[in-house]
Amino acid sequence: MPSQSTLIAPSILSADLMHLGEALKTAEAAGADWIHCDIMDGNFVPNITFGPIVVQAIASNTAMVVDTHLMIADPDRYIEEFVKAGSNQVTVHQETCPHLHRTVQFIKSLGAKAGVSLNPATPVSTLEEILGDLDLVLIMSVNPGFGGQKFIPASIEKIKKLDAMRRELNPRLVIAVDGGITEENAEAVVHAGADALIAGTAFFRAADPAAAALKIKSASR
Repeated sequence: MPSQSTLIAPSILSADLMHLGEALKTAEAAGADWIHCDIMDGNFVPNITFGPIVVQAIASNTAMVVDTHLMIADPDRYIEEFVKAGSNQVTVHQETCPHLHRTVQFIKSLGAKAGVSLNPATPVSTLEEILGDLDLVLIMSVNPGFGGQKFIPASIEKIKKLDAMRRELNPRLVIAVDGGITEENAEAVVHAGADALIAGTAFFRAADPAAAALKIKSASR
């Protein structure tokens, strides 16, 4: 099982994109481990965000791990572009990849870590045959598409199931959770088995992002 030190990954989607450089400095100063890039296409999810050009700008101006989450249809067409842009790890959705093993191996062949995300209604059992090949599983604790949603309580049991699976099949796997993470629920999420917490609104919309990150880390120990 990965280190017990909880990873914090602010989602740039919730930042002021007119001041992207300042947002990155804020995340770094707060001790963030990853910067999370939500890529949405208006097809797989009902929203459109940004593409490889913005990811390249982010990667060129931070030492944090660039964690790219592809909430897009047919992600295989764009994976290489996002890795070339500077993504250190790329997460695709199980729901969009009919040949998931091939997609995962392609990500790895480009030198990036490979992750798979699951929507709230998708059971963790669907990853049993591929879990040993993954670096990361991202549990969506809201329905993807928009920031600021409330955490789905059933996600706790889902994280516990995945944690049990990874202990048997891939102890090095990192479990990340995205959606509605706050200082109030962080402890329960980490105790269920999460290693990395994606925080958008709770971080960038906080009056003091550094204090918010500290509270989340403190609550999750």
